[in-house]
Amino acid sequence: MPREVRRLERENERQAGELEKLREKLTDRDKKLVEAEKQIADLERQLGLRNRNSTTSSKPPSSDGLAGEQRERGSRRKKSCRKRGGQPGHPGHWRKPVPDERVNKVVEVLPEQCMHCEKPLLRDGKAGSGPVLRHQVTELPPIQPDITEYRCHSISCPECGKQTQAPLPPEVAGDFGPNLAALIAYLTVVCRMPRRVVLALLEQVLGISLSLGSVQSSWEEAGEAVAEPCAELEKQLPHEPVINSDETGYRTTGQKRWLWAFVASTFVVYKVTLTRGAEVLAQLLGSVFEGILCSDRYQAYFSYHKGSLQLCWAHFKRNILGVQELAKTTDAERFCRDALALHARLFRLWHRFRAGPGVRYGPVTRQQLIDKSIPI
Repeated sequence: MPREVRRLERENERQAGELEKLREKLTDRDKKLVEAEKQIADLERQLGLRNRNSTTSSKPPSSDGLAGEQRERGSRRKKSCRKRGGQPGHPGHWRKPVPDERVNKVVEVLPEQCMHCEKPLLRDGKAGSGPVLRHQVTELPPIQPDITEYRCHSISCPECGKQTQAPLPPEVAGDFGPNLAALIAYLTVVCRMPRRVVLALLEQVLGISLSLGSVQSSWEEAGEAVAEPCAELEKQLPHEPVINSDETGYRTTGQKRWLWAFVASTFVVYKVTLTRGAEVLAQLLGSVFEGILCSDRYQAYFSYHKGSLQLCWAHFKRNILGVQELAKTTDAERFCRDALALHARLFRLWHRFRAGPGVRYGPVTRQQLIDKSIPI
């Protein structure tokens, strides 16, 4: 009997040891499972962040690429059975005719025969008695460059016998007039056309033969001509009540540059800098800006401005859409839906304020806009 008891005790100890080993294995497996779940969640988050585009983040649209995945834009409305385009009975829209004082030539057209009985109609050169259909054709006149030649003559002095040549008037020191220089600046700066394309356009369309260096020289002269008014606008920036600001990067000759845009109520100031830091804001807006600065959530604006700062609502909406795509819980999805609903309510008010009397739900005044927006 004691021998059997000792055997059972040894068996019990062996099974307890095996059970402890199984518990350790189970604990280690649970740890590995938790780590694997964390790794999967982290990989899913990284994949979601990598798949973001300009509609779900602050990335610029140019970063989407030609084959960038666009967010599915679902609609709560049911698909309509109507055909595309204007519906029967809707008011038409067409180009309005220009007033009579701007018409260069009028051609009177009279019918030759009756469209009902096909009998010839008497035409005495006078206008008809019925309604007149007005049809205007807009055409470009033949384009020829207007070239003015200045001939600076020399006259001999009756006293000393030496010749004096007349100097060029100061307003015609360059080779191009102000209109041509303004056109070159407009095509290169506003239209972003390469210099060689501008060169071809001037030669083929306007009949003006220039060299590539002449186009560049004219562009630089236009820049020098507007330097003084641009400096005046920069001085006005710190005194504006509201300024919208943004910046974007680009490269020129392999070096990084930043183009800043400061949008006031009546003008826009562009500034090319070597940095994206807050020192650019301090240089143009002063050490402290007294007005409201509207921007995205880039850190430079927070480190510079301690006053009234209006954050961009478009960036807010895109970030909430990005969070909604990564949301894994019901609470997170509900939060995103509620935030987007508030965003939609706010901008419905804004559109009612901007649209005026023709808005669907009636216009709102500025004070009503403020009163209704603050709770949102």
